[in-house]
Amino acid sequence: MVTILTVTLEKPRELRGLEIVGKGDQIKRINSETYRVNSQNGNGSYLVVRSGKEWSCECPDYRFRQVVCKHIYAVYFSLNMRQRVVSQVQPVIESASVEGCNNCGSPNMVKIGIRHNLYGDVQRYLCKDCGHKFIRNDGFEKVKATPKAITIALDLYFKGVSQRKIVDHLKQFENIKVTQPCVLKWIRRYVELMKDYVDKFTPQLGGMWHSDEMMINIRKTEQIDGENYSWAWNLLDHETRFLIASEVTKHRNIEDARKVLQEAKQVANGQNPDFIITDKLPAYKQAVTTEFYTMKKPRTQHVKLKNIREGTNNNIVERLHGTIRERTKVMRGLDNDKTAQKMMDANKVYYNFLRPHSALNGRTPAEKAGIDLQLEGNKWEGLIRKAKSSKEGKV
Repeated sequence: MVTILTVTLEKPRELRGLEIVGKGDQIKRINSETYRVNSQNGNGSYLVVRSGKEWSCECPDYRFRQVVCKHIYAVYFSLNMRQRVVSQVQPVIESASVEGCNNCGSPNMVKIGIRHNLYGDVQRYLCKDCGHKFIRNDGFEKVKATPKAITIALDLYFKGVSQRKIVDHLKQFENIKVTQPCVLKWIRRYVELMKDYVDKFTPQLGGMWHSDEMMINIRKTEQIDGENYSWAWNLLDHETRFLIASEVTKHRNIEDARKVLQEAKQVANGQNPDFIITDKLPAYKQAVTTEFYTMKKPRTQHVKLKNIREGTNNNIVERLHGTIRERTKVMRGLDNDKTAQKMMDANKVYYNFLRPHSALNGRTPAEKAGIDLQLEGNKWEGLIRKAKSSKEGKV
């Protein structure tokens, strides 16, 4: 075997090797160390093998003269050209802030190169104390797609784009081929991660809450009056537009109404409203009394709307329902009540922490409610990284 040291393009074999590369489709990769190169005269092909820094070839020129043949040069040039293209096209996936070794926590670390992934490269680190090698890509470990591609998929999904169209978008504009089940897997994984994180915060709410319910289509559920549907209850704060509670139930009785009020009390952590505004659904009357009545004044007052001409309305929560319908209308119905509840929980994360609200001058309801996570730029990516760091006790 021989070792290639320099490439000056001064020798005939080097020029012929470059000619082979220029023809295209002349080199076939068997594996990372083995390549098959077509003969220039069209008579068969030769196997080129790399062992460390040394190369060998089956051709007579290498076998009998023990020189670097044109086939070895062709493979060498092809690999160099590919490496240049990859370095120019593929972005390095920036790691999250690395403050210590994953194994021992030591801050004594150095960068040791790049790990090449299908859709990008990730920085690798070496701990000089314990010798542990690792990467830090909080929240996006063990996924082939870049954080950008994943967060694009999440954002489009909650803006009402179907999974099929999301797959098409990623293929056209990000050159990433994924399947609809893959997109759904991303949604489930990252929504659960973010929900566990944001549920730890207590919003600072105003004194007027709005509650209303909307019908949602459920494919696999018991029929009521010949229809497959359930009810989604949403309770919203007037001042901050913070979506306090979302519950999915099969009926609209007192116990169902109490569920959304009980969730709201838990989220508010003792902050009872001055007013709760609902429609005239009879279940609300007993539910509000049971959950919010106190012996001491001031008590929470229940305002039941009679018609649209009254001074107080429920347009705020009705607008929220319009946003939810933008998401559900392309889904042709949800699978079951459990899936529907997960969908409502996911929407609550999106609505409160990621979606700027026009009535709040572009701020999110969470920011208005005193929960400023300082998410800038790609808010999806920032929230996912914070959620993962919190889960691992790093923040």
